Amino acid sequence: MSKQEASGGMAPSKKRKTDRRWPIVAVVVAVVVAVAGGGFWVWHEQPSFCNAICHTPMDPYVAAFDQQPGTAGVDKWGNEVSNTSSMLAVVHAASKDEGGADANCLSCHKPTIAQQLTEVSEWSTGNMPLFANEAYGLVLGERDTEQLGEWLGQEGDAFCLNEACHNITRQDLVKKTAHYGERNPHMAMHGQQRDCGDCHKAHRASVNACSQCHEDAPIPDGWLTYDQAQETAQRA
Repeated sequence: MSKQEASGGMAPSKKRKTDRRWPIVAVVVAVVVAVAGGGFWVWHEQPSFCNAICHTPMDPYVAAFDQQPGTAGVDKWGNEVSNTSSMLAVVHAASKDEGGADANCLSCHKPTIAQQLTEVSEWSTGNMPLFANEAYGLVLGERDTEQLGEWLGQEGDAFCLNEACHNITRQDLVKKTAHYGERNPHMAMHGQQRDCGDCHKAHRASVNACSQCHEDAPIPDGWLTYDQAQETAQRA
């Protein structure tokens, strides 16, 4: 048999072996990509992702988020907080068995494309108080519930009072806190309904906004009066 014939006889055999191998290689590659993608997506939902990838001033938020509820701690500005349960980020991050919601950053900061593009653009130019850092001479700011809800087409109480979060109406909420009497903060006062975020703060101690005018307004454990909250912000 000639070398050419011998060579011609070997080629089909090698081709058949190669044909058998490529589906295995493709499956392995697909599995690796799927596992890596799954791991990346899980990380994408954690505070450490926000801090590492996009928002470099997020360290204080992450530190506050990782605290245990019901203990002494600090807020996003490093101010002492007597009870970390006064910060929604800490309470919501707790497990459901502990009375929390197993929440993470994306539970409230919904990653819509429009929101992400806008925030990255504003952050990179220093025009966004929420992510402004010392380089821009500004302290860490915050979003209110109206701003958080606008990306989702939510208005008023809908950002907090919805089927996925607090599945009650404002009227139900007023009834549940009726024991506060005429100082019930969930009632419309002076012809105006307060926004949830006026009192409930995520990354700093919550504040009873009514105490701005009413000295007898109840202050829950760890919360601040309006004046104390203003002083805390000034120290930031």
